[in-house]
Amino acid sequence: MSWNTIAYGVEAGLARLTLNRPELLNGMNAEMRREICDAVIRAGNEARVLVITGEGRGFCSGQDLGGETDVTRFDLKEILRREYEPMLRAIHDCPIPTIAAVNGPAAGAGANVALACDVVIAAESAFFMQAFSLIGLIPDAGGTYVLPRNIGFARAMGAALFADRIPARQAAEWGLIWEAVPDEEFASHVDERARQLANGPTRAYRLIKQAIRASFDNDLDAQLALEAELQGMAGQTRDFAEGVRAFNEKRKPRFEGH
Repeated sequence: MSWNTIAYGVEAGLARLTLNRPELLNGMNAEMRREICDAVIRAGNEARVLVITGEGRGFCSGQDLGGETDVTRFDLKEILRREYEPMLRAIHDCPIPTIAAVNGPAAGAGANVALACDVVIAAESAFFMQAFSLIGLIPDAGGTYVLPRNIGFARAMGAALFADRIPARQAAEWGLIWEAVPDEEFASHVDERARQLANGPTRAYRLIKQAIRASFDNDLDAQLALEAELQGMAGQTRDFAEGVRAFNEKRKPRFEGH
């Protein structure tokens, strides 16, 4: 399959999706949203971990406001429902771990695409920005969902209202992202993290994602019941058997991902 706005490839179980409109800081248009959706679904079927990053000096500047014809006349509700929701659903529902490798500015919907991933690793020079209020809009692309869950009401409200830049280091301290790393170490660190997951127990990762995401809607009794059910499933996998053997033999496990 050929791609026009992204680059995509898989090697040794590691899928890489690179937003590839660097001249526009990887601003998203309708074609990019479709290609991201298609690539994420494909990765879920043929890889064990997915890394999403940006080409050039930015991760994603959000919606491409200059490449479309008079965006003020667009039906934004329809665009969100028809184009953004399938893309975000694909990321959210992806059965393998997803890592957003934020190599530079992540603004507007671009920030929220990163935050839709399971893990966000950012270069220290990167920043996150809910830029929507600067043009008279509200955070979308899942921003109003993920922000209060990650950083609480006060910080979510401030980020949305003031549209301040949140430097990567501060984002990590707040719990908005997993970690911020020095720029010179960023590429190798992301690769190391991704390969760790690619070589890990894929089925267990899938169940971990299911359990943690369900916890926001469950009370304690429901969550304990879900944990028991999912742990029962994990306990039947070859990966669990291999993990126990490796522990007893004092060696690293060789997971198959089943």
